[in-house]
Amino acid sequence: MEQRQVDGPDRRHQRPAGVSDDTVAALGKLSEALETVERARGHLYSLHQLIGHADLMLDDAVEKFRAAGHDAVADRIAEELLGRNVIAGRWTFQIVEDFDDGYYALFRELDRDARTELVGGLRHLYEAEMKEERRTRGRPGHEARPDVTG
Repeated sequence: MEQRQVDGPDRRHQRPAGVSDDTVAALGKLSEALETVERARGHLYSLHQLIGHADLMLDDAVEKFRAAGHDAVADRIAEELLGRNVIAGRWTFQIVEDFDDGYYALFRELDRDARTELVGGLRHLYEAEMKEERRTRGRPGHEARPDVTG
């Protein structure tokens, strides 16, 4: 018969034997930094989508300027701004691809490699231990895991 821990984190969130507090803290800080980069990546994708949408909106603006008899304004927008690179030689999709394939890929690789080498690939040990310290055992809404109730 399988013995299971009733009130604590699952094995995926338990510190392996011999792993120090300093190691868990360092991995936690690396994870926090990666999470911040994930947020920045989301903003980068927002930039990509917003700039793309704005560029498509320029078609309508150019059309409206022409309809209002302002061909010179329409021509300047169409020739100088419509389809322009947002930075030297790049549209936003190229920025996103360079970011994803370079900095972001390396960051994720280093995070994964550190966790693999130091704690067998486990994730969020720092947070799991913080949860154990902060929750009130036996109180509804403070369960250790989703499969443990009251």
